[in-house]
Amino acid sequence: MVFVAGLLGALTWAWYASMAARERANQAAREACGRQQLLMLDGTVALARAWPRRDRHGRLRLERTYAFEYTDDGHRRLQGFVIMLGRQVSAVGLAAAEHLG
Repeated sequence: MVFVAGLLGALTWAWYASMAARERANQAAREACGRQQLLMLDGTVALARAWPRRDRHGRLRLERTYAFEYTDDGHRRLQGFVIMLGRQVSAVGLAAAEHLG
């Protein structure tokens, strides 16, 4: 019984951490699009990959890559990404500048 309660607690914590990371990735994607005067499509990011990785202090964290789509002209759908290491944004990427012009 204690094992089941511990397992449920761990699953609940993992779900909460995943939702918090996703919300932070959404915020980072919206901010990146806003700075470049782009329109984020669908209003959300989608998990593309999750992998264990060590941070700069050597602690094991889950690295998540989220993908999102945006447009610069209302017609083209371009893809961007947000990489999260734990709850921290590691990188945000947009299509190369030559594709935007």
